[in-house]
Amino acid sequence: MDPVKAGVVGVGRMGEYHVGVLSQIPGVELVGICDVDSGRAREISTKYGVPEFSRHEQLFDKVDVVVLAVPTSLHYPIARDFLQAGVHVLLEKPCANNFQDASHLFDLAAEKDRVLHIGHVERFNGAVQELYKIVDDPLFVDCKRLGPFSDRIKDDGVVLDMMIHDIDIVVNLIQAPIVRVNVVGTSVFTEKDDIVNAQLEFENGCIANICASRASQNKQRTLSVTQKDSFVHLDYTEQEIFVHRKSSSQNEMNKEFLRYKQESLVERIFVHKDNPLKLEIQHFLDCVKNGSPRIVAVDKELYSLELALEILDLFQKQKAESRETLKKVKVGV
Repeated sequence: MDPVKAGVVGVGRMGEYHVGVLSQIPGVELVGICDVDSGRAREISTKYGVPEFSRHEQLFDKVDVVVLAVPTSLHYPIARDFLQAGVHVLLEKPCANNFQDASHLFDLAAEKDRVLHIGHVERFNGAVQELYKIVDDPLFVDCKRLGPFSDRIKDDGVVLDMMIHDIDIVVNLIQAPIVRVNVVGTSVFTEKDDIVNAQLEFENGCIANICASRASQNKQRTLSVTQKDSFVHLDYTEQEIFVHRKSSSQNEMNKEFLRYKQESLVERIFVHKDNPLKLEIQHFLDCVKNGSPRIVAVDKELYSLELALEILDLFQKQKAESRETLKKVKVGV
């Protein structure tokens, strides 16, 4: 069988990860990379022994599949060009920075009978795969995705860069419509959303709290689920899940101190740990070569983006209202 010919457009940090994985997958021939930064393109080309190109259009007749790891503002035009050229596309999240462009890309992919996948790599985290097996009646979900500031991401704030991962996991975990969204946040290092906390209320009564920050000195990637009979804690980075059951608590007091004591049965779930990015690319290639079903339906892909954009809009409105309130306080209104 002929190898799948692949290319990567955008070889910054994330793009290089894709290049590294694609260069190691059997049955894949990495035929070209492209980046507007000629120095960076030459560096990656030399490191991996892959031809470099200065314009993405030069890859159209050379590749069967392409990975796009370019800034979000370029997702729509470049993905559109490749789909129109008949190339299967793995597009890094978010799909686009507006719902209309994202919807059009999926319509175009269907029209051209091409595969379009969005790079939500956390879906392929081994711990997340196990999470869906053990959560059946969530009452409260708490997500934290925190880390220090980096100027690597120039287009997006934390909602489209970080929080969208947890939004995607939560809406696929809680199978119910959202009836209310509350958002607070602030800008710290940029004019964009640097810290955002979103609270989602679902029709079935479940509440999800999702916090994303790029102003935290400690990196944290966790998700916890409260159920009637258990508490589930997931660590994305370590790919680990712990389930707490039959909890009990009491206060202990003597002459020196008063302390709170809690006991529970803790079960560590076995997780098959592998490189989530490799699993994501392999799934994409399986869909291309064998017509395998996608892991998340198109309507759920679009819903996750729509919700992220709604949260971002609410953040911007809240920020504008806070500015107006501050102005009135300063002038004594």
